[in-house]
Amino acid sequence: METVPAARRIAVLADAHIATPQHMRTLEETTRAAGVELTVRLIERPERIVPEIEEARRWGAEALNVLASPLLVTRRFDMFERTAALRLPAIYQSPEFVEEGGLIGYGPRLTLMFRQLARQLAKVLRGEKVGEVPVEQPTRFELAINLRTAKAIGFEVPASLVLRADEVIE
Repeated sequence: METVPAARRIAVLADAHIATPQHMRTLEETTRAAGVELTVRLIERPERIVPEIEEARRWGAEALNVLASPLLVTRRFDMFERTAALRLPAIYQSPEFVEEGGLIGYGPRLTLMFRQLARQLAKVLRGEKVGEVPVEQPTRFELAINLRTAKAIGFEVPASLVLRADEVIE
């Protein structure tokens, strides 16, 4: 909520196939505790992404949080275009999205996660039992901000956020 401090209504785009009810409840409780209303837009098919963004805006969303999922990654450029047209600030869970035109990204780099996956797969292919390969979680999270996108939608990114960013695109 520090990303868009004035926002009192936030929408979340989530993949209906992987979003758990517990995760969505936690999001709702966290935003409610901060005095913010939340609407969760569950996406089942890629062609529903843009209509759900539009519906969130009609509901009064002042910001959009796009949760990580392969389904949503496939249509990221549609999301960038539609959120820009609606002047809707959006945060994505990958810094790479910012390099491609998204406003703000926070999370692990997808490229590093795929390298990690490749290392684990190599262990299995070399004969290690799947159950013996340790589960690895990302340890580095990056904050990236695209000030060009911010300017295009008329959004002022809080200075405190810009100062903490690992990457700023101007």
